[in-house]
Amino acid sequence: MECGNRVWDSKMKKLVYITVMTCGALAFAQRPSEQDTIALVEKARQKALAYTQSLPDFVATEIIRRYAGSMAEGLGGHPVDTLTIQLRYLQHKEDHKLILIDGKPTGRAFETLEGTVASGEFGATLGSIFDPTTQTTFHWQSWKNPRGRRVPVLGYQVTGPQSHYRLGATADGRTVAADADYHGVLEIDGETAEVLHLEYVADHIPESLHLTYAGTKVDYALADIAGRNYLLPSRSELEMRGPTAWARNVIEFRDYRRFSVDSTVDFGPAK
Repeated sequence: MECGNRVWDSKMKKLVYITVMTCGALAFAQRPSEQDTIALVEKARQKALAYTQSLPDFVATEIIRRYAGSMAEGLGGHPVDTLTIQLRYLQHKEDHKLILIDGKPTGRAFETLEGTVASGEFGATLGSIFDPTTQTTFHWQSWKNPRGRRVPVLGYQVTGPQSHYRLGATADGRTVAADADYHGVLEIDGETAEVLHLEYVADHIPESLHLTYAGTKVDYALADIAGRNYLLPSRSELEMRGPTAWARNVIEFRDYRRFSVDSTVDFGPAK
């Protein structure tokens, strides 16, 4: 298809405008070369593998709203509880302290919670995906245009013993866990090669977990810590489905600040 710049008379100006706009859309949708895609993956790999080392020690508030329901009733579900957690990131490791359940103080340990919980939003998952030993396969998927900014979208897949995606559930004081293959998408900043959105979905889930689906989505946004901006999780969503029931966590991260010995969690209401 040819996109020309021929000059028409005044009655045809609208047609010229439409033609130019169409040409722009085609250029936007143009698929990059395989070489360019590989270069983007390698640039994103360098960013992802350096990500955790680039983060300072910090503390934040994590709000987890948990929902559950019956598969027979659909995926509407009902609220289960709201957890307020003090999230500490120290020496490149996550630590979670449960502070409130449904707005009320609790002495219960985060690790003893039954149901669906998640961790790894602060680089562990990204690092695993881009770790060369994982042997992840990447492929071009599409362009997205959030807030008027062109963002490349890549698909990826991890299979075999290289997968480090561990699924687990705790019930009746007993934890069942197993590794699974997975696939997903990455939305990458075309200029900085930083990941702006991450999705991963489990494949070939072991029968011992009694799950038919497990998937996670994470959005990243800039957050100020001690006067410097860092790309950090702003929101994530985890969903698991079984033969008869499902569970969903909607997680909000807020109030990022540099860690100090007197750092405290924000006890304000979840917004």
